[in-house]
Amino acid sequence: MSASDGHGPTVPRSGLVVNRRVTIPEHELSWRFSRASGPGGQGVNTTDSRVELSWDLEASSALSETQRERASGNLRGRLVDGVVTVVASERRSQLRNREAATERLAELVAEAIAPPPPARRPSRPSKAAQGRRMDAKRRRGETKRLRRPPTD
Repeated sequence: MSASDGHGPTVPRSGLVVNRRVTIPEHELSWRFSRASGPGGQGVNTTDSRVELSWDLEASSALSETQRERASGNLRGRLVDGVVTVVASERRSQLRNREAATERLAELVAEAIAPPPPARRPSRPSKAAQGRRMDAKRRRGETKRLRRPPTD
């Protein structure tokens, strides 16, 4: 499983690369394997192809304090005692599920630590836009007025 095989983020000896600045050390990742559910033929009851990848966000040395606070806030629905868990069981092989789990965790963490977008600066409609709006209102009002029955 190398970075050049074209299969998303990898877990080299150094760790899981989230982005250019953040790499989660390999020793902070915890793997668990179990039997996947669903159809799979004769081998389904004997192979542990389901993968659970856990990472302790609160105890991690990979993130700065700011990133940790941001990630904790953004992932609060997924955290259990400060640990993020990603499950992959859609593939038949454990290797493919490991790749899927690492990719998901990398994307999840990258989104969680991304800085928030800049605040929207309120703007006002231009004079021309206001004029077009008033003209349209006037035309609509005139159309409705012409539909009324005549009053004598």
